[in-house]
Amino acid sequence: MLLTPEYIFRSIECITPEFLQNHGITALVLDVDNTLTGDGSQTLEPSVCRWLDTMRKAGVSLTIVSNNTARRVRPFAERVGLRWVPLAAKPLPIGLSVARHRLGVSKHSMAMVGDQIFTDRLAAGLYGIPCLYTMPRGEDTQRGVRWKRRFEPHWIAQYYKKGGKLYE
Repeated sequence: MLLTPEYIFRSIECITPEFLQNHGITALVLDVDNTLTGDGSQTLEPSVCRWLDTMRKAGVSLTIVSNNTARRVRPFAERVGLRWVPLAAKPLPIGLSVARHRLGVSKHSMAMVGDQIFTDRLAAGLYGIPCLYTMPRGEDTQRGVRWKRRFEPHWIAQYYKKGGKLYE
């Protein structure tokens, strides 16, 4: 189904180079808020810094695709040394297409990493790539996101009903 995640990870740090290699994934498109960092935060936890270094050393191409403005995304992306696509309009797959062309990879070798079913997972599904869904890093500050979260448990339950597991 379009909204049921293919994989669920406790956090972004649980995604390993081995997992990516086993699934033919060489490039990751990363959400920012509640995926890489807390909602609205410009601070990256040391564990996420180490994860980014591990991915880079493994040769995984990384870029940020966010619905936020350049004013929010640019300082964060530049601080962590990643290219970025702001105003991505997720769940529309426009930002994912831009990211793929910038990365120079095929669709079958990339995946979306994000914490929201109705933006990240849906954009990935519409674009035809897997979503490595992560549990949110913290509390949501935006009312619209909090409202949408009420509907996510159904799709997460569908994942487990189909035999999915939590990658920790």
